[in-house]
Amino acid sequence: MTRIRFWAAPALLVLLAAGFCVTAEEKDSGYKVVKKIELGGKGGWDYLTMDSDAGRLYISRSDRVQVVDVEKGKLVGEVADTKGVHGIALAPKHKKGFTSNGQDASVTVFDPETLKETAKVNVGNGPDGILYDPATDRVFTFNARSQDATAIDAASNAVAGTVKLGGKPESAVSDEKGMVYVNVEDKNEVAVIDAKKLEVKSRYTLGEGKRAVGLAMDRAKRRLFCTCGNEKMVVLDADDGKVLATLPIGRGTDYAVFDPGVGLAFSSNGDGTLTVVGEKDGKYQVVDNVKTQQGARTCALDPKTHKIYLATASFKKLPEGQKGRPPMEPNSFVVLVVGK
Repeated sequence: MTRIRFWAAPALLVLLAAGFCVTAEEKDSGYKVVKKIELGGKGGWDYLTMDSDAGRLYISRSDRVQVVDVEKGKLVGEVADTKGVHGIALAPKHKKGFTSNGQDASVTVFDPETLKETAKVNVGNGPDGILYDPATDRVFTFNARSQDATAIDAASNAVAGTVKLGGKPESAVSDEKGMVYVNVEDKNEVAVIDAKKLEVKSRYTLGEGKRAVGLAMDRAKRRLFCTCGNEKMVVLDADDGKVLATLPIGRGTDYAVFDPGVGLAFSSNGDGTLTVVGEKDGKYQVVDNVKTQQGARTCALDPKTHKIYLATASFKKLPEGQKGRPPMEPNSFVVLVVGK
């Protein structure tokens, strides 16, 4: 996400009845866009983070974080002065939020109740992905330009150490048992970090997968779902790195989530599709490609409602012969809600 994707490139998303389960044999999963939350405003976007208990969605918006009440479908406030923000991590134990500010090598610590800044922490250069690891009570930033990860003690806000990654990190997940997994995009691999010792224990190669960006995990079955820029999802064994499946996904992916309640993985793709992957008899297959909207390449899951939230906007057309990123249409920013 360090290609300044908070400006939203154009190439650039479930509520199940009790006891109902989608299988990998179904051609139509039943997922669809069930609601649109129109927010407008200036600035692009990058990661989204869902606080399921509070019913709030946090959205990075270039220089601030917007906070949305998803039930009411309205903006409730903003975390200000987060320059080049990419992601948001929440540490419920301490009632704290953390943002990765890509333009000033810092993390903003904020109070989720008031949305006010309470501290600023210096980290590596170009912090992009960010997560909270409950096993070590640490927040990790994944710093693209310095090619490392910074660990922050969530209680004290002190930097606990740095992990050299040897490449440009992207999305990351925690197994919540002491290991953190992070895509190293330019090396086509997943680095496995001992979250306590702060060292890389293993490196998993991705086979056909190139330019790894999105990463999700089935913690119960110990499976990683890695989405790649060459329109592949690679399913890995989290313990030994064995490639279990390589599946086609939409173009322009930037994120992935896994819903343990329904046993499905999702890849949000900038071409306007949400690829749904399920398991049947031990084999992973594409269940569906849900139509969303161009540019909806990042997403967040609400594990309580099984809804998926995606961000996007409308774009102007470039003049004939002109190349590059077309500008957003004014006030067209929207959150798509995918469910059943």
